[in-house]
Amino acid sequence: MENKQPLIKTVDLKKYFKLKGNHYLHAVDGVNLEIMPSETLGVVGESGCGKSTLGRTILKLIEPSSGQIFYDGEEITHYSVRQMRPMRKNIQIIFQDPYACLDARKSVIDIIAEYMVIHHTYRTRHEIYNHAAELMDQVGLARRYANMYPHELDGGRRQRVGIARALSLNPKFIMCDEPVSALDVSIQAQILNLLMDLQDQLGLAYMFVTHDLSVVKHISDNIMVMYLGLCVEKAPSDELFAHPLHPYTQALLAAIPKPDITLRNQQMKLIRGEVTSPIDVKPGCRFASRCDHCRPECLERDPEFTEISPGHFVACHMVTAGSSVPAGQP
Repeated sequence: MENKQPLIKTVDLKKYFKLKGNHYLHAVDGVNLEIMPSETLGVVGESGCGKSTLGRTILKLIEPSSGQIFYDGEEITHYSVRQMRPMRKNIQIIFQDPYACLDARKSVIDIIAEYMVIHHTYRTRHEIYNHAAELMDQVGLARRYANMYPHELDGGRRQRVGIARALSLNPKFIMCDEPVSALDVSIQAQILNLLMDLQDQLGLAYMFVTHDLSVVKHISDNIMVMYLGLCVEKAPSDELFAHPLHPYTQALLAAIPKPDITLRNQQMKLIRGEVTSPIDVKPGCRFASRCDHCRPECLERDPEFTEISPGHFVACHMVTAGSSVPAGQP
């Protein structure tokens, strides 16, 4: 019988950062998500919306303010550092900056072997370094780079080192924190294809954080759109691109460059206004001040996160009231 239990699940997950004067910054505010084994959840939104904070909170690199985090049915929300240590073998992260996340004083083979040494994965160091060399083969990194240092590699090869290190403990879930944003376009495609191949080979589940919708469509099974700490829309990848419902999602999709010379004189639709402050957030839709379809109830109460069609959820007063936001209109 097929296992239908999510590998990663959050329930009303929140992360607030306390500021001076008893004020709070709402970085993640009541997010519910599920990631099934061998699936990819893409998380998109502009800078500062809480994407990376959400991922790091799920991994418990940052402690949540409230809510619940489950790994394979086991609640890990209040696990101590000692309790999380064996769990680290199952949940790993690929960082955004492939240079800053690598120890400049260690060689490539030492970086890849580091986690296995810490967790005593193999009996001898010889076995550890043999497996590290095999991981280099798996991620497409020639063994001649084994004794080089991060500054001697280009960005794509550094990111392959980071991927190999993340794979070293045989995890089931990897949080990819904008792993291609610092790379050239051609290298981005190579890394994305590598991640997809590894997912097919190893049955990995990914949470893929990015601000680039064209990238997330290529790799994701489901996509979650975040705005100021909230999930405003979530749907299967093809469904989201075919029928975006939230005005913010529509604006993001409209901003994707289209390689069509006939559209060169078409005026780009911009999102007006400024991003609302995430500090001590008031009731109401957080996108209301920038939305051309704002109504009185948008300023008075939070929209409910409602399932409009199977697997397609949205938090928008117009959509849940039975109206529709004209496609392409922010």
